[in-house]
Amino acid sequence: MNIKRINAIIIRHLYNLKYNLDRLSDSFYWPVIDIILWGLTSQYIQTTGGKVSNIALVLLSGLVFWQVVWRGQYEITVNFLEEIWSQNLVNIFATPLTVEEWIISVLFLGVIKMFVTVSLSILLIWLLYTINILNFGFLLIPFFISLLITGWWVGLFVSGILVMLGRQIQTLAWAGVYLLAPFSAIYYPVSSLPNWAQLISRFLPTSYIFEGMRKVLTKGAIPYSNLVISYILNFVYILLGYFFFKWCFKKSREKGLARLE
Repeated sequence: MNIKRINAIIIRHLYNLKYNLDRLSDSFYWPVIDIILWGLTSQYIQTTGGKVSNIALVLLSGLVFWQVVWRGQYEITVNFLEEIWSQNLVNIFATPLTVEEWIISVLFLGVIKMFVTVSLSILLIWLLYTINILNFGFLLIPFFISLLITGWWVGLFVSGILVMLGRQIQTLAWAGVYLLAPFSAIYYPVSSLPNWAQLISRFLPTSYIFEGMRKVLTKGAIPYSNLVISYILNFVYILLGYFFFKWCFKKSREKGLARLE
């Protein structure tokens, strides 16, 4: 056993941690997000004295439907990274393929994979906990679609950043959408947040979606105001996301896409 050699390996990885955003997010970002999300959730349950109606249904449905947002974003960003990892980015865009065609293809791919993920999740919840989320299936569909659109515009924004900066910030492909999670009221109402956080929530379609979905699950009626606001915000953001990605792609292409590979 040689202490110097052991120390060398430790220092080697500490230096890597300092300059590797993926490693930093594993060490700091994810623990912070988990503590905030589950801390606020447990605090909300505690303040209500554990008397929240259908608490298991509310929590599990929030968990399932957050996968819709995450999958919508993930398929755009990770499929873009896949082209960089395989050094295929220049090849596909040297063909007549347009940016719009690429976007549409990954959006549909995301829909297919998301359907598989959500179906499996709903089945597991029914098998393990005998809770059937589909009891309110048709009432939840409009919110489901709005969540998917949210994932799309987040994916376009993150992909725009990736096409400018490349794989050095590739951790955003997994972590990007989770920046919205604490403000999205996934498991707890917006009123549980501090005032400054509630202000941020007002500009996020996800907060209106999850608040509305809880009302569907607990009261069996669609709160149309939540639904309309979420679609208006999503429409604005997906337009901005599209133009942002296209602008970033154009600028990056002028510098040379090969530099990303």
